[in-house]
Formats: sequence, structure tokens, C-alpha cells
Amino acid sequence: MEQIQIIDSKNHVGETVKIGAWIANKRSSGKIAFLQLRDGTAYFQGIVVKSEVSEEVFQLAKSLTQETSVWITGEIREDSRSKFGYEIGVTGIEVIGESNDYPITPKEHGTDFLMDHRHLWLRSSRQHAIMQIRNEIIRATYEFFNNHNFVKIDPPILTASTAEGTTDLFETNYFDQKAYLSQSGQLYMEAAALAFGKVFSFGPTFRAEKSKTRRHLIEFWMIEPEMAFMHQEESLEVQEQYVAFLVQSVLDNCDHALDVLERDREVLKKYTQLPFPRISYDEAVELLKKNGFDDIEWGDDFGSPHETFIANSFDRPVFILNYPKAIKAFYMKPHPTRDDVVICADMIAPEGYGEIIGGSERAIDHDYLLEQIRNHNLDEKEYSWYLDLRRYGSVPHSGFGLGLERTVTWLAGIEHVREASPFPRLLNRIYP
Repeated sequence: MEQIQIIDSKNHVGETVKIGAWIANKRSSGKIAFLQLRDGTAYFQGIVVKSEVSEEVFQLAKSLTQETSVWITGEIREDSRSKFGYEIGVTGIEVIGESNDYPITPKEHGTDFLMDHRHLWLRSSRQHAIMQIRNEIIRATYEFFNNHNFVKIDPPILTASTAEGTTDLFETNYFDQKAYLSQSGQLYMEAAALAFGKVFSFGPTFRAEKSKTRRHLIEFWMIEPEMAFMHQEESLEVQEQYVAFLVQSVLDNCDHALDVLERDREVLKKYTQLPFPRISYDEAVELLKKNGFDDIEWGDDFGSPHETFIANSFDRPVFILNYPKAIKAFYMKPHPTRDDVVICADMIAPEGYGEIIGGSERAIDHDYLLEQIRNHNLDEKEYSWYLDLRRYGSVPHSGFGLGLERTVTWLAGIEHVREASPFPRLLNRIYP
């Protein structure tokens, strides 16, 4: 008898197999017990018919509690009534580990309760679907960049210099020197791009912001490509191609997860249509003011209501180009004809999910960068290596960062709650 996983049921129709699983739920109807089984790859139903098994097996099936682990033996059958398409006719049950008084029952629970039990909440069908989509985005990310000849580089997580100042960083003592948990690998990726041409990193980043909204995380994962010999407009084309590729990959490979989350596939399909629209920061401010937003002036950064309105003005992700220099990072290339803006862009996701990508063309003039470092009160000594990149064969180069967690939230169609939560979360990567 072969041991299989639920996801492989289609390859074993008519065969008697063995499956290790947990009891997600159960119900009985007279002489039949229905077991909802999960094994980490998928969910399906086990049917226990009293007349086809021993009395001991049938009574055991009726007594099984939620999250008890079991070995199930039986025959795989097609099941046209379920979305999964298969079930198992159970002939034998062996309990591996009992589960008593499991705290997350099929009834409704509040988000705070679930967050306090997230080590168990991860087992639920909804969380399972979200993490499958997250996994697919990760897989597709590697496929996209490998197909486009990028080299994967891992920048340090403990850093001495930072991309955007130290205000919102976690500081630590590194053998009697100050070091910080990385908020971005970008500066190091610039060095890598000048060695390899096109590179990307994928790793954790940290922001010491005391935000209590679920939109801002203290720890999240970010994908950061950097490209030599590339100007901003070419970078925007890479960005939209990458995002469209992620959307299509989720559509192609996460069918069951999208069903569980009740995500509208027709909405997602629109997000694969290129090119994405582009508007300037100036045009975005004008759009907002014309539509009654009197809380925004030129030079202000956009808040959630502003980004949501701008996004809702389009049916796909939209780029907002060329923000004011005063509200952007020191390393961005100045505009060739204006002193007040830099060459950069944010990609705003539809449906109110906010910014998912921030990127720019990087400044390559040594003296300009040195001046910016001084203006931002950064330590020149700590950035000497970064200035070296402008001393020795500098070239036009551009890059961007995509936040994985917010992209998952968007593609999964998770309700994006922005009200304050009473408890800041350290590892808020498992979503409600």
C-alpha cells in the first residue's frame, strides 16, 4: 500500500492508499461519518460507511476530535460534488496524536484571539490559502528574475550604513560598534549591480515604527532588484512586467486557494494588462485637490486615503512619478530640468492596498551624493564605500523594492483593516 499526499489523489483513483492527516472537521449522518481531512497539501473528505468497516473503526471515526492526527487508509475516488474533485473511502483509521479542547473552533473568533493563537491559526483553510499564494509569489519571483538573467545576491542584515537614515531602525551593539537591522539592502545591491549587471535580493527588512495599523509591519520581506546601464523608464517596464507575471502565476497555480479566499479572478486578470498607467506627482496632487482633498498640498507625502483615491481612478496598478526631493531618500537622481523633484516612482496597487513598489534611478554624481549625505546628517565615513561606486566606473543604474506581505494581501484579496490595533505585532505575517 502506497503512502501519498492528498494533493496527489488524482494519480491514485481506484487505489487503496495510506495518508497521514489531521481532522479539520467532522459530521455524521446515521450510518455515515464524514471526515474533513487536511495534510498540508490540500483538504478533502473521508467517507466512513458503517456497513463497510468494523464497528470499532466506525465508532472511532465518530469520536475523533478537531486536529487529532491520524493515519487513514482507504480507496481514492472521484468526487464531482467537491471543488477538489476527489475523496477517500475510509477502511481504516489509526490515531497518531489526540487533540482535546482545540481552542480555534469552526465558530467565529475575533482577530486578537486568533493573533494570540496564530501558531494554531495557521492550520485553518483561509490561512493555508494565503500562505499558498505567498509561496507561489516567492516561486514566481525566482522564476522571473532567473529568466531575465538576474543574479541573486544576499545583502547583510546587520548594517553600519542605512538607505534612509537611522530614525526608524533597530539599533544593536555590534562588538562595541553601532549596527542596525537592515531596512533595505539597496545600497549593497547597487554595489552588486556594478559587479554583475542585474541582481536581486530577497530577504527580511525591519522598521522600528510604533505603528499599530495592520498596514505597517515591523518585520517584512522585500524583493529588491538593481540594474546597471538602466534608466528609470526601462526600470518601470521591468516592474510592471514582474507584477503582471506574479498575478498570472497566482491565477495559473493557486486555483484552490483563490476559491477558498473567494477572490474574483476576472479582477485579477485585469492586472496582467500592460502597460500600467503613469501619472506625475504634480498630476496626482491636482487630481486630489480637484476631488475635494483639501488636506494635501504640493510637497506633502500621500496618506492612505490619497493613495486609495488615486488607485480607484484607474483599473490597474498605477505609477506615480517624480516626487518632491524633500520627501525622498538622498540617493535618488535629481530631475534634469527641475531642482524640486527626483526621478522616482511608486506603484500603487488597486482596491485600496496602497504602495507595493518604490523605486528610482540612482544619483551617480559623486559630489552631488556627498552633498546629499551631508544634508541628511549622515556619517560620511560610513558611506565612503558607497561613494566609491561613483569613483570607479559608475554607470546609470536603477532599482526598486517590492514588499512581499502587502503584495500577498493584495493578490489574496484580504480585507485591509487600517484601524489601530491595541497591540503592536512583532511578526504580523499571518493575515486575518
